Amino acid sequence: MSKDRKSFPGIIKELQSFYGPPEPPKVTDPLGMILLENVAYLVSDERREQAFETLRQRVGLTPPEILTAHEETLLEVTRLGGMHPAARVEKLRRIAQIALQEFEGDLDKALKLPITQAKKSLKKFPGIGDPSAEKILLFSKTHPILALDSNGLRVLLRLGYGEERKNYSSTYRSAQEAVKDEIKKDGNWVIAAHQLLRRHGQELCKMKAPICAPCPLKKQCAYYKANLGLQAHKE
Repeated sequence: MSKDRKSFPGIIKELQSFYGPPEPPKVTDPLGMILLENVAYLVSDERREQAFETLRQRVGLTPPEILTAHEETLLEVTRLGGMHPAARVEKLRRIAQIALQEFEGDLDKALKLPITQAKKSLKKFPGIGDPSAEKILLFSKTHPILALDSNGLRVLLRLGYGEERKNYSSTYRSAQEAVKDEIKKDGNWVIAAHQLLRRHGQELCKMKAPICAPCPLKKQCAYYKANLGLQAHKE
């Protein structure tokens, strides 16, 4: 770790001081998180949550409820979640089928397997790759691994954790490897770290035109230092 960079816990402390403590995740059961991931596509968090809550209220979240739901009711739900609603209805039904056929409707046992096997089980579902599987393991408090979405990953890379590589998966792993020895062994803390990194990437540390002036981490940010002249001109 470079001399001018805070420890990872120090970074999370700075973000929490700036944004305030994050609220606990609203959905933490594994099947619920899989449905939440698939009920919408390329929409805001608010619209995704709206579609999910409508699914909960109009249909239910159990595999039998989803499999026996009327097609038009499911379409009403998925239309709230953006484009390709019919394709997402098929995904919801496929999720329900996998949950029943592969896990007898209960994913808890699969989550308690060693992490590699648990992730393999979760990746049987549509829309679930390594980052989403790790988020499910984290939010369900089964394995306290630092899952990262694209926003959180971008923040870590700009702070000097990991490096951009040829593909997203390799880049993701490089950041996780770089930070792993600084992560607290506390599931609630790791969940908060995930949420704060994600929020920072969404609100300030954006992919295009990041808002650097108010950023509490800019003094230790490699991206900011490299683009200081350009940013100062813009600000």
